[in-house]
Amino acid sequence: MDSGQWEKIIAAKELLGLGDRASLADIKRAYRRLAKKHHPDATKNHVDQQETADFLRLTEAYQTLLDYCAQYRFPLTRDEGGNGVESEDWWMDRFGHDPLWGKAKR
Repeated sequence: MDSGQWEKIIAAKELLGLGDRASLADIKRAYRRLAKKHHPDATKNHVDQQETADFLRLTEAYQTLLDYCAQYRFPLTRDEGGNGVESEDWWMDRFGHDPLWGKAKR
């Protein structure tokens, strides 16, 4: 990834008000919150060009972050390095806090 692409990602992150680390759910939540505020149909003056421009910039930033997330890959198998981690420990380390894949809180 070149510096121009990173600059777009950083600008998108800042526009959506995200921190240095964000989940896909965080990105979607931030976009929906801001989209409600800047959507041209939500304003009293439906032809406000500034609101339309803000909404388009917001949508472009959101799409930039979604495209970046879509390229991310993570291993679903144990590494072949044999670092001595048990399978369950490996899984819990990666997915243990995930509400879908981790252990349910009781």
